Parts: sequence; structure tokens; C-alpha cells
Amino acid sequence: MKSKLMLFLKGFGMGAADVVPGVSGGTIAFITGIYEELLNSIKSVDVTAFKLFFSGKFKLFWQHINGTFLLVLFGGIGVALFSLAKLIIYLLENHPVQIWSFFFGLIIASALLMIKTVKTWNSSAMVALIAGGLIAYFITGITSVADENASLYYIFLCGMIAICAMILPGISGSFILLLLGSYELVLRTVKSAGEAAISANLQGMLDVLPIILVFAGGCIVGLAAFSRVLSWLFQHYHDLLVALLIGFLFGSLNRVWPWKESVQALTDKHNIEVNISPFRATELYGDNYLLAAISLCIVGLLSVLCTEWLAKKLSSLDVG
Repeated sequence: MKSKLMLFLKGFGMGAADVVPGVSGGTIAFITGIYEELLNSIKSVDVTAFKLFFSGKFKLFWQHINGTFLLVLFGGIGVALFSLAKLIIYLLENHPVQIWSFFFGLIIASALLMIKTVKTWNSSAMVALIAGGLIAYFITGITSVADENASLYYIFLCGMIAICAMILPGISGSFILLLLGSYELVLRTVKSAGEAAISANLQGMLDVLPIILVFAGGCIVGLAAFSRVLSWLFQHYHDLLVALLIGFLFGSLNRVWPWKESVQALTDKHNIEVNISPFRATELYGDNYLLAAISLCIVGLLSVLCTEWLAKKLSSLDVG
């Protein structure tokens, strides 16, 4: 039960990270030591698994797909998504500096921990690190221009693309949804579903069910396909892939930089947010603005280090 509770909490952490643009649930999976098992478990949902299921060999099917692991982990992810959607919306709207600062520290600590998992730092690994940083910096610097599209086929496509990013450390699936113009739609839908479930509002649940099912279907298809590619890369190019993912983490800091200023674009005159220096932020908003950001950045960094320490402690207890 202790190991299942820890796995559930790791899933909860992944779900909490996936709600926020700029933070990846894959990062949480990586630093808590379940990333490769997650990929292998998802990959095991294959032709053999379907043959076992449809032939009535349910116990062998469950063992083949590592069913208990997936059920507990995705249970934690689901609880986090439905319970935290409303809170994240509130924090992003009312306390953006604080929440972005917290996740800025979290990502830095995650990248530093991942550096230790690269066995050999050679020129190829360094090139992969720099390439990952540049790719993530470019992606996170793109301003979303897509209008919200509620058509079901588009939502399915968004699910396929976003889930691929969600299982990559450093690339946020929520941010990909933001670029595709579907982030607020999906978040509102999840929030509405949670509220309807709590109030036992059957009609409210039925209203959002099509979007949830179609988005989940896209996620399942994307996950089944992409996990096999990732698993193969981990087996054959472990150090290069990890170095690339570390680069993704450092590059994604561009998106969660806490100090921003709203300016008017020269082309179409709409307001966009640009990163500014901490000193410029102090001039605009006062010393408390900077102090809060730095403090929560440190809290985020320490929370990751404490999570790793706790995971190692519990792992040693299990072994003992």
C-alpha cells in the first residue's frame, strides 16, 4: 500500500504539472524515477495485449501491460487534473508572478538532477544539449495566433499532439495546447466536468462528455504511438536523448520567466507579454514583486530536491 500511495502521489504531481503551460508531467516522472517504466508499460499495450484480452486471459493481460502501475499512476493524474484545474485558473489570473516563479525554480532543479543521469558527457551530448535548448527556446517564444476551435476532429488532433509533449521532460503539453488555441477550452471543460461531478449534475457532465472523450481518444492514440519511439531511443541513445531533454528544460525557462511586461505589438496592435529583467520589474512594480518571485523560485527548487531525497529514502527503505 505504501508503494501504491507513493505512485499515486507521483501521478498527482504529474497531473498538477500538466495543468500548467510551461511545465511537463514528464519532468515529474523523470525526477521521481518512473519515467522509463511508464514508457515501457504504455508500450506493452500492443497486439499481444489485445490477444490476451479478447481470449479471456485477463490476469495475463493485466500483468503484460503492468496494469496496476498504470491504473494507480493515471488515477493520480486524473485526480490532479480535475481537482486543480479551478485552482490553477485562479492562480494564473490573480497571482501569475508567484506561480511562474515557483515553476521556474522547479524546472531549474529538474534540469540539474537530470544532468547526473547522463553517463558520459561527450561532444555529441553537448550538441544535443544545445540543440534541445534552442528548439525549446524557439517553441516557447512562439505567440499563439490560433483561434479557439471546438470541432471534435480538431480536439482529437490536439490531444494526439499535446500528449506527445506531456510525456517529454521539458516540453509542456499544456503550452502546446496554448499554441493550438485549445488550452482554455480543455481547461474549462475539465473544470466544468469536475464541478458537475461534485454537484451530481448529470446534464452538466453529459454536456462536456463529448469533448473529454474525444480529447482522451486523441491522447491514447498519440501515447500508444509515441511511447514506442521514446522507449527505443532510451534503449539505444540514452545519453543523447537525456542531454536533449535537459536542453528542452533549460530552453523552456523562456516561457516561465516570472518577470514580464505587457506591450503592444507593432503589427496588429494586440497586447503581448515580453520578458524583462528583474531590475526593470522592480522599477515598475516595487521590491516586493522581486522578493516574492525569488522566494517562490527557491521554494520550487527546494521542493524538487526534497522530492528526489524523499524518493531515494523510500526506495532504500523498500530495498531494506
